[in-house]
Amino acid sequence: MSTTTLTRTTPPASRSDAGVALWVFIGVATTLFALFIMAYVMRMAGSDWSSIALPWQLGLATALLAAGSAAMALAARAAQRADGTRARAMLLAGGACAAAFLGAQLWGWAALLEAHVLVNGNPAASFFYLLTAMHGLHVIGGLIAWGFATRAPAAIVLCARYWHFLLAVWLVLLATLAGVTPAFVAWACGPLGVVR
Repeated sequence: MSTTTLTRTTPPASRSDAGVALWVFIGVATTLFALFIMAYVMRMAGSDWSSIALPWQLGLATALLAAGSAAMALAARAAQRADGTRARAMLLAGGACAAAFLGAQLWGWAALLEAHVLVNGNPAASFFYLLTAMHGLHVIGGLIAWGFATRAPAAIVLCARYWHFLLAVWLVLLATLAGVTPAFVAWACGPLGVVR
C-alpha cells in the first residue's frame, strides 16, 4: 500500500527538481556551445584561417553516440514499464557506447596529430580540438551521472534525456566543423571582414 501511495505521489521526472535542474543545465550548456560556434564562425574571417580535413574516426564516433542514445531511450522505456532487467541491460549498452565514443574521438585526435594538425597550428585546428574536447567533457560528466542511474527509474529517464542532448550537440558540432566554411559564411552572412 505504501509503495502504491509513493508511486502515485511521486512527480514524474519531467516535473521533479532533478528534471528541472537537468533542463537548466541543458540550457546553459546549449548557450555555451552556441557561443563557441559563433566564435568559430567569426574567427573564420582571419587571414590565417586554414580549414582542416576531419578524420574518418568521427563518423565511427557519431555512430557510437547514436547507438548509445538509442540504447538509453530503450532503457528509459523499460524503466518506465518497471522492466528492471531490460532497463539495466540497455543502460549498460548506452554507457559502453559512450565510452567507445570517447575512444573513437581520441583515435581521431591521434590521427590528426600524426598528420601534424596541431592545436596551435592554425585557428581551425584550435577550434576543432576545443569544441570536441568540450563535448567530450560533457560526455564524461554524463558517464559519471550514468554510474548513479541504476538506482531509480527516474534517474534512467533523465540520463536518457541527457544522452539525446549529447547526440544533438555532437551532430550540430560535426555539421559546423564539416560544413561551415568561410565561403559558406560569406554567402550566408556577407563578408565578415578581416580579423587583425
